[in-house]
Amino acid sequence: MRAPPTRRAILAAAALTAGFVPTAAAPAPLRLTRGVNTWPWFSLTREFPAPRTDYGAPPFQEGRPVPTGRDLARLRAAGFDFLRLPVDPGPFAAAGPEERERLMAELKAAVEAALRADLAVLVNVQANGATHHWNPQNFYGEPGAPLFPAYRRFVSDLARLLEGIAPERLALEPVNEPPQGCGAASWLTIQDDLLGEARRVAPRLTLVACGACGSMITGLTALDPAPLARFAPLLFTFHYYEPYLFSHQGAPWMREPVYRALNAVPWPASAGSLKTTLAAVRARMAGDAALSAEAKREAYALTEAKLAEYFAAQPDKRYLARHLAMVGEWGRRHGIAPQRIVLGEFGALRSDARYVASRAEDRARYVRDVREAAEAEGFPWAFWNLFDGMGLMDDATRRFDPAIVTALGLRVPADGR
Repeated sequence: MRAPPTRRAILAAAALTAGFVPTAAAPAPLRLTRGVNTWPWFSLTREFPAPRTDYGAPPFQEGRPVPTGRDLARLRAAGFDFLRLPVDPGPFAAAGPEERERLMAELKAAVEAALRADLAVLVNVQANGATHHWNPQNFYGEPGAPLFPAYRRFVSDLARLLEGIAPERLALEPVNEPPQGCGAASWLTIQDDLLGEARRVAPRLTLVACGACGSMITGLTALDPAPLARFAPLLFTFHYYEPYLFSHQGAPWMREPVYRALNAVPWPASAGSLKTTLAAVRARMAGDAALSAEAKREAYALTEAKLAEYFAAQPDKRYLARHLAMVGEWGRRHGIAPQRIVLGEFGALRSDARYVASRAEDRARYVRDVREAAEAEGFPWAFWNLFDGMGLMDDATRRFDPAIVTALGLRVPADGR
């Protein structure tokens, strides 16, 4: 019986089929240091409910915060050197030819505006998990996902667009937070396909690979990077929000009931107490009209148990450093320089002053501790986010949060805003 081909042989054949032949002298990948995410510049859409699958015109919400040229210049003055620009592929995939051309022109103009401000750009294709049709599961939940051809075409078009602008200053991350399990073969197949298509049309553009498991550390450390070397120039990325009980306290989008009423969770844990935090949780639950009394009792019991674990563990800066050191060790084991491993997202929600006195100092300490742990390993980083509840900048006034700017090791621009 003929022996089955190895995975590496299959991948090499796939690369040749796609028209990509590896070269011995690929250019160096884009060098990044300090970045910020700019959601929802090309996110927050106006899609119609099922059974329709189209978007309004224009497809992106007109009231969403979008950085101006002045905002971009102030980011550069503060010390940032790149943007991570999330782009929802749904409106592009759903659009007819004329609308798609217009949207691509808008995206090109945004990238060029950032370049004029002396900011490199890492464009991240970030499908919206909250929409009923153009979502991650339908786009790339499995190799045969119904919308994968449309997604692949958008990645290809986007790579070609960026290659034509300034490939030495741009990078493309084809997928955000893949849902497959850590080390899943299906994710390896999908990522290989997308990277191969992007490299076919954009030979000089830096590409960005990630592990599965929602781009968490465990997803990256389960990834064998050797077969991806043919896609150079290449960076790798991961996200970090641990411990979620702190970073996502009160997050309305989290499915688990434990997060909805969380507030006053301190950082580090030693800066507060279980008693104080539970009192704040009970007060917030009391004002939640959406939950029944029984649901509140169940949610509180679970929250109490999880918070007891949090305070027993006493997480602090050393906890963060241990986690990021796992990524550093993965890089060293595979001969990947730390500057090629990007911490693509980290941050924490602001405290809700309606329920508890502001714990802004805890948020700033957490941001500082994650940033310093990343820098200790030599990783570039991109803070989440410029706007919204995790933001660096107030959506309305466009003023920087000086505590977060300082926590990021940067400086508030001279105009004081």
